[in-house]
Amino acid sequence: MVQSLNKKVEFTVQGISFLGIGAQYGKFLIGDKAFEFFNDNNVDDFIQVPWDNITAVYTSVSSNNKVSRRFRIETDKGKFDFSSSESGRLLKIVRGHIGNDKVLKNPTVLKRLSMIFKKKNKKGV
Repeated sequence: MVQSLNKKVEFTVQGISFLGIGAQYGKFLIGDKAFEFFNDNNVDDFIQVPWDNITAVYTSVSSNNKVSRRFRIETDKGKFDFSSSESGRLLKIVRGHIGNDKVLKNPTVLKRLSMIFKKKNKKGV
């Protein structure tokens, strides 16, 4: 059995981790020390990310300001993709621990295309 990094858990919710092949179903534990994911089927399959190691959290926001279920946590060691039905509440709590400047929204498809064309125009000149 793995030991949690958190001394106090603030929020627990069901979710999905997209690490490796396929999806692992489990629980998110948001606490005072770290963001944690524990797999329901395999106790030894877990992800623990201390708040200090998180460099950015990305999610998509629709035109009517709805937060997507999927989000990505980027750390100094790698990237982790997750999904949760309560991603809005989860990200608000995460924002309280890492700050507003590290919780970012993904660029839209139009924004990505415009960035690609701007790069091509700069190369052509």
